[in-house]
Amino acid sequence: MGKLFRPRLTRFFSELMRLLLLLLIPIALTAGDNNYVKGPVGTLYRWKQIDFQYPSEQERLNAIANGQFKQSSVIPLGIERWKDRVFVSTPRWKRGVPATLSALPTIAEEESPPLVPYPNWDWHNAGNCTGFTSVFRMSVDHCGVMWVLDSGQIEAFETPQQICPPTLFAIDLETDTVLAKYPIPNEFVLQNSLITNILVDSRDARCRDLHVYIADAWRFGLIVFRNSDAAFWRFSHYTFYPEPLLSNYTLHGVNYQWSDGLFGMSLGKLQHGDRPLYYHAMSSSLEFVVNTSVIRDPNRVDNAVSEFKLLGKRQGLNSQVSAAAVDRNGIMFFNLISRDSIGCWNTNTEYRASNRDVVAKSNVSLVFPNDLRIDHEVPQFVWMITNKLPMYQFNLINPNEYNYRVLSLDPVRAIQNTVCQRQF
Repeated sequence: MGKLFRPRLTRFFSELMRLLLLLLIPIALTAGDNNYVKGPVGTLYRWKQIDFQYPSEQERLNAIANGQFKQSSVIPLGIERWKDRVFVSTPRWKRGVPATLSALPTIAEEESPPLVPYPNWDWHNAGNCTGFTSVFRMSVDHCGVMWVLDSGQIEAFETPQQICPPTLFAIDLETDTVLAKYPIPNEFVLQNSLITNILVDSRDARCRDLHVYIADAWRFGLIVFRNSDAAFWRFSHYTFYPEPLLSNYTLHGVNYQWSDGLFGMSLGKLQHGDRPLYYHAMSSSLEFVVNTSVIRDPNRVDNAVSEFKLLGKRQGLNSQVSAAAVDRNGIMFFNLISRDSIGCWNTNTEYRASNRDVVAKSNVSLVFPNDLRIDHEVPQFVWMITNKLPMYQFNLINPNEYNYRVLSLDPVRAIQNTVCQRQF
């Protein structure tokens, strides 16, 4: 009898946990945002401009006075979640960004809190490349280690300076300890590389069989890191390139051109010792897939051109996608950056328009959904950053309106009454 009833009990307790988390995580904190959202997205935090929690108000005022802190220069870019905290990156793209990685609680006490530099201020004030330089994105493995991608470059939107090598950091989130740092070897960082996204692939319970995938959007390459021996390798493929017509963007009246290649990456389910890597260029309408057994073998990948497959095409010249992630049920969620929307696709179906849907849309709170991650919790949640990046790049941010948001989404609720639910 116990075996017969165990599946029902598992579903019951899973749903109970989901309801409790929906009560604990105040995803409907900002009612003004939610009134404009079509779909089950809630705003955890929102800011007109970003502030930081300094040790004292005097230190904050000194930083403003000497130019170390300029609010208009700060933009949130990357998002991750582990247990009771969300982590936000703020790259040093313009002068005046005092810290580049911060932490906030998942239970909000105010809608626009100052960011708390993580693990502490010392890591953001260090010299000689011993600390953080400019963090782009992060990826947390299921053992509680956050893998942090530091570009090593400052003032990319002003006068770019590569002051440190691009580096991969490993941080233990239980102890807030930096475990290791792995500078990417010079031979794998090309001239004008934009190493911008990161994804962790861990197979075993103790995260020993772990690889990290790192996308180079401007030189159209994928860098692979193997944790067991700290080895790196790099390869390119023609599917990593942008499409010319999709390199022209228009967002809320702002026209701009980005020729970004390989960017979004997400992992499918592990089956028979292998799992698919779904990927796409930012400036593209095409989605591709390759088995990770191909890219995890440096002796195989250069002779495996035909193993990189086209999944399908999104329709329209405004179908660009930034980040994507797949939940435990095999549902991919992805950011439609030119449509103020979040899309879904059930990876158990063909990648075609009739199998894709929109789960959330807002021309207020989903303007340029940049990063998207799915946590390891039970039940899972989707976490997103929206940041009006094109407006920031061209100094068009209005400091009197809300520009930056941390959003969350319940993936099970999100796909209800959509085509992504068909297989359940």
